[in-house]
Amino acid sequence: MLCGKMTRRWAGTAFIFFFICASARADELQDLKKAVGEMQKTIDTLNQKIEKLEREQAEKATAPAPTPAEPVIVAAPPPGEEAAKGYPENVISSQGVGPQAPIDPALRGFFRIPYTKGIIRFNAKPRVDFTFDTKNAGDDSRFITAKIPVNGNPAQGHGPIFNANAKGSQLIIDVRAPEMDGSPRFYYQNDFFGSGSSEFNYRVQQLFGTIYNVTVGQTFSPFEDPDIWPDTVDYEGPNSMIFARFPLVRYKLDLADHWAVNGGVSQADTQVSDANDPTVTGVNKAPDFAFNLRGESEDIGHLQFGTVFRDLSAGSATTSDESVFGWGLNLGGALIFRLPWRERNEDLLGAQFTYGHGIGRYGNDSGFFATDAAFNPSGDLVALPYYGTFVGYTHRWLDDWRSTATYGWVKVEGQPSQGPDAYRQTQYASVNLIWQLRERLSVGLEGLYGDNQKNSGSSGDTFRTQIGVAYSLF
Repeated sequence: MLCGKMTRRWAGTAFIFFFICASARADELQDLKKAVGEMQKTIDTLNQKIEKLEREQAEKATAPAPTPAEPVIVAAPPPGEEAAKGYPENVISSQGVGPQAPIDPALRGFFRIPYTKGIIRFNAKPRVDFTFDTKNAGDDSRFITAKIPVNGNPAQGHGPIFNANAKGSQLIIDVRAPEMDGSPRFYYQNDFFGSGSSEFNYRVQQLFGTIYNVTVGQTFSPFEDPDIWPDTVDYEGPNSMIFARFPLVRYKLDLADHWAVNGGVSQADTQVSDANDPTVTGVNKAPDFAFNLRGESEDIGHLQFGTVFRDLSAGSATTSDESVFGWGLNLGGALIFRLPWRERNEDLLGAQFTYGHGIGRYGNDSGFFATDAAFNPSGDLVALPYYGTFVGYTHRWLDDWRSTATYGWVKVEGQPSQGPDAYRQTQYASVNLIWQLRERLSVGLEGLYGDNQKNSGSSGDTFRTQIGVAYSLF
């Protein structure tokens, strides 16, 4: 190759030289020789560059191919293993941040929203419940002990009664941006236990947003502890649970690694009854103020002490408004029992004790009736004393089999002015066996007992057998 290039180079030079000599004049011969010399230098330089490029190409052709980089793999969580207290609020991917960064495996089911730092999860929880009552329970779809007909009520009896419903099915949307300042979050949840005559009546359970630990919208009051609800097949749950899900503003202040204070202001809804004056209604003059102190540990469980303060007012067409102060205390928690012969799926003991005056609205059972305040024989408005307790224990027989036994008791000391059918006392008991036949599919069998006692002393009870089938997408 080199000899061929040299031949071409000298042939080109000779041709140019003789062509110029044949046509040039004698006095220009020296100038032409000088020009030819400069051209020869240029040709030499170009040939050197060509040879260098050919050598580089030959080296690249014979070099070994580079070893490809190992791919980054984000492992999925083991089946059945998720965060014990739900999905964590503030998670940043271990592989970086940004729209293309992998999502933390703990946030199962979330996917990134294009061109944003947000992630979103759509979840569906369809379910169906089959119930068999020994006699009329007052509500075929939910086990509400305060609605059980008592002696003397024509609705009592009429059993046995069968019913099937899917009203407890839920739709959930959860949007988060853990990589942004303040870790903003939006949460939506609904079921189909709303008011109306159709089978499926839409009801918003929760709709709220959180940023910098400030929550606005409809969700749990700080007076409630939603983490101690027992694992019942029955959708309603025990009669004595504090059920406080209202429009509110609440704030969480972290005190230490395991302690926090939560405070909030929520919608007021004073419930007052007077059998002697049907025009008496509750009047809301101030919001409800609720606070709690909460401590929790992944290895032990959690403890929460809550309190609420209320302004209870009532008025009628014939009397001026009257007001009384209402307050309540709520102590609850859950204790984890780890069994040494099993690697996971520990047992759980939950309990709650509630006392106050004028807090009937917050009871899961008493909230269906006017149990906040009433007029005493002297005509003064008084806040009604409320007592409630619950205990529940969940035992795991095997990784796929578990049982929960629950008992609840509630008493409201009413006034004669409320009439003989006013709420006074209820009891709730249940025991179940649940088979987790797939990671997200369960079947449960539960036996329930309820007892209802009115202000007059009349009472009624019933037994229910329930079979529930539930599925969760995530």
